[in-house]
Formats: sequence, structure tokens, C-alpha cells
Amino acid sequence: MIPVFDGHNDVLLRLWLKKNPSAASDFLNGDGLGHIDLPRMKIGGMVGGLYAIFPPPIRTFSVDDFSLNQPLDQAIPRDSAQHSTFAMLDLLDEIVAQSQGAVKLCLTASDISSAIAQQKHAMVFHIEGAEAIGPDLEGLEELYARGLRSLGPVWSRPNCFGEGVPFRFPSSPDTGGGLTDAGKALVKTCAQMSIAVDCSHMTEAAFWDTAKASDSPLVASHSNAHAVAPSSRNLNDKQLRAIAERKGLVGLNYATGFLREDGHWNVDTGFDVMLQHLDHLVDILGEDGVGLGSDFDGARIPARIGSAAGLPNLIDAMITHGFGQKLTAKIAGENWINLLSRIWGA
Repeated sequence: MIPVFDGHNDVLLRLWLKKNPSAASDFLNGDGLGHIDLPRMKIGGMVGGLYAIFPPPIRTFSVDDFSLNQPLDQAIPRDSAQHSTFAMLDLLDEIVAQSQGAVKLCLTASDISSAIAQQKHAMVFHIEGAEAIGPDLEGLEELYARGLRSLGPVWSRPNCFGEGVPFRFPSSPDTGGGLTDAGKALVKTCAQMSIAVDCSHMTEAAFWDTAKASDSPLVASHSNAHAVAPSSRNLNDKQLRAIAERKGLVGLNYATGFLREDGHWNVDTGFDVMLQHLDHLVDILGEDGVGLGSDFDGARIPARIGSAAGLPNLIDAMITHGFGQKLTAKIAGENWINLLSRIWGA
């Protein structure tokens, strides 16, 4: 079985929202809900990934709304973001502590490789939406000390670092302003601290501000090709070429509304459209610049995958499509580990 190291999931939010003291146990033993828990990942060959901590939005909406011209979500107060961020971080620590060595919080690329070799699940702490960090970057060093190694400055709402891209279909990613001065300072500081900066959920203007603020590889952990599906959340070819030039990476997002050329959130979506995105991404980014960024537990995904246990179905489709074992293994996980090594320096 080809192992999968995935670039984005929201299981920590799903578990935290249960408000259940057994949330860590639910992850380790399996609760059968959502897309991810450790037993289903073992079945599907998912050996690790970037685990997002995402302060939840104030407004509730259906994913079906994403195909409409939605305004940006409301900004959230910093104290609220700090509460949810640190609560989910405590949950991550609890999962590791209760796992009896079956799960490892990884701080370096060599940590990831060694965890996988020892058949431990490799978790990387990622923040999606940096509202818990102050505009003076207060809190960043504390989060780094607790394991933060990847950060998306914005989600699809405004904060002190930028606006974020709204959910619109059809739409260009060029939907609003770029990074604020605080956002540019955050990107520069992350580069100095060897923290990966995630451009998913950024406006196109913010993407180019990120490219100017840092020489680090450009990363979009869970984004697709705008040329295949014209969603505001997808990347145009100019952005993809910039990521290629910086030896960065794009992780394929399984969210059906970002995959389909009609923008519909229909789980009856075949592997053919996922392969169209992968073909386009590989054509521009090369074989070393494409990974997987499932958005498990954060999106409506194809029924043919269903959960982490269904990942072998996608892997088989990639091999049958003509990628072969070597390229499929790169996209499934090797490229992510190599990318993080280039950013983290280990």
C-alpha cells in the first residue's frame, strides 16, 4: 500500500466541537464520524499529515452556499480565537499523550520520516486562520514552542493580517485586498522561524504579497486548479507557475465544489475530475510540486473516497490513470515531506 501524508484536515475542530471529554479517545479508537480517526487512517494507509487548528466562524452556512456570491465571513475576536486555538492544541497534546507512542507530534522532516518508519502516526501542528496571534505577532513564539510548524495567516474572513478569499463560483481568486503590514511582517517572521506559510484561502493580491515578503517555497496546502474549476478558492496558472519557480507545492483539495467545473457540492463526483486537476498541476508544477490536501472533516468530498479508509481507491485511480507507482508515491506523501524539509531545514 502506498502511504499517504496529507496536507490538510480539520479533525481537531470536529472533535473539539463535540465538547466531549473522550474526544482524544474517539480519535484513537475511532468514532466512525466524519472522515478521520486513527483506525480508518490505518485502513487507508494515511500515515500522517498537517493537522489544522481552525477557529470556527461566527456565521453558519451550508456548503451549498459556496457556489453563490458569498460575502466574506465575519471577523472573529482575538480572545475567542485564542480560546478555541489553545483548546484544540490541548486536544492534540492529549491525543499524543494517550496514544502510548502510536502518534507523534513532529517538529522536523526527519521526525516525520522516522515516525513513519516506526509505524507511528505523524502529526504536524498547523494553524488555519491566525486570529489567535496579535498584530504585533504576540503569541507566535509560544505557539512555535508548542509545535507550530505551518501557518495560514487567513481563512475566508478578514483579520489583522488580511482579508481572505470569499467562497464564490464562478470567480477569479482576485477578489480583494492583499496582506496588511502586520500580515507581511507575519510572513517574514515565519520565514525567519522556518514556519511554512500556507497560501490557501488567500486572495490573489495576498498571494503575491506573500511571494514578495519571503523567499521561502510557496505552499497552498489544499487548493486546486482554476483552469479546471473556476472557483475563487482555486489557483490560476500564473500563481501555479510562481509556486513552481519557488519549488513549492500545491495539495489537491477533495472538496467537490472546488473540483467540479460546475461548482456543485455533489458527492457523486468521480475520480476523473480529480485526475484532471492532478494532470494540470503536474504539468505546471512538475512531479515534485504536487501533493494531497484532502480537507477531510472540513468539506463535502467524493463518495468514492468517503473517509480516510477509502484512500486506496484514489491511489488505485492515480496508478491506473498512468501516474505509475513512483509518481503516485510522490504525490501521495513524499513531496510533502521533501517540501517541509526544504522549509524547515531538516
